[in-house]
Amino acid sequence: MITNIDDNVGKTRELIEELGIAENTIFIFTTDNGTASGPKIYNAGMRAGKGSPYDGGHRVPFFVHWPAGGLTKQHHVDQLTHAVDIVPTLLDMTGVPKPESVKFDGVSIASLLDPTKDVDWPERFVISDSQRVRDPIKWRGSSVMSQQYRLINGKELYDIAADPGQKNNIAKKRPQVVAKMREFYEQWWAELEPTFSQTTEIYLGHPEHPVVSLTAHDWIQEVYPPWHQGSIRAAIELQASGELVHKGHWAVKVIQDGTYEISLRRWPVESGTAINAPLSAGDNVSGAAKAFRTTPGVVIGATHGVLRLDGKDLDRKPVETDAEAVRFVTKLKKGSHQLAPYFEIKDGELGAYYVVVTHLD
Repeated sequence: MITNIDDNVGKTRELIEELGIAENTIFIFTTDNGTASGPKIYNAGMRAGKGSPYDGGHRVPFFVHWPAGGLTKQHHVDQLTHAVDIVPTLLDMTGVPKPESVKFDGVSIASLLDPTKDVDWPERFVISDSQRVRDPIKWRGSSVMSQQYRLINGKELYDIAADPGQKNNIAKKRPQVVAKMREFYEQWWAELEPTFSQTTEIYLGHPEHPVVSLTAHDWIQEVYPPWHQGSIRAAIELQASGELVHKGHWAVKVIQDGTYEISLRRWPVESGTAINAPLSAGDNVSGAAKAFRTTPGVVIGATHGVLRLDGKDLDRKPVETDAEAVRFVTKLKKGSHQLAPYFEIKDGELGAYYVVVTHLD
């Protein structure tokens, strides 16, 4: 993966040179949250890894190159910055007016990036909060950060300047700092809490996108959805004890009343594989762990496909021999819905991992 990214960053740099736009292109390189997993990963002495509330779980590099803007020399910024600063910074650097209706949580760091400026940067708090659950939990995987301190999960306090490895919890020695940082988090949580019940919906029937592909990664359910090829290939739901009931759904928003085809699939369209066919294991790649695609695709033994919408089973069709999909044509009303089609199998219900919705009107 590192080699792949390295190669493609180089190709991208070459491309903008060939296009003659390198001089006035703001080129940014940054990464996902924290370092990778594995016993031999260099972590610069930081504690923990990807997804953790400790610095090793969310601190990332951020490189900016912009010849026309004077950003061509090595210049290290050690002030606390955050992903929420990126958009305000780009608006500032490009001279694009800030939308009046938009409230930014971040600030422009353009002055910090300028090597010719000596900036007196104000004290600030920012938050890293990794939930990975359907319903957010207060203080779960959280880090309240200042230039000097890190408050972890509302309980542990570290002086990051003196203790970058976060080994010495000084919460009892600095109760005033803990209280101040907890207050900031409480205010931040209170602002966000009303939005927790607002589901992010997938639009169906948009005039510019009549065909929409849905994957099991976006099922909304209490347990974590099957988000990678390993779990989909193994049909991990089959490992549960007792009768299976599909409890996940896609939150969809139908843009316009109309006729829609809803196509239920076990495998993605690109595979060309039948619902009840196995899928051969894919090639592995080098690394500490096996690639997800090396998991053989198991046979689920589906007998019928069922169209479930808003908790009601609207239609049911048999899975024909060698069929890649079970297709339903139905009327959908404009508005928000819970779409949860599934396959009937020997042990109960297995959600259709892939569904393609086509607006026919």
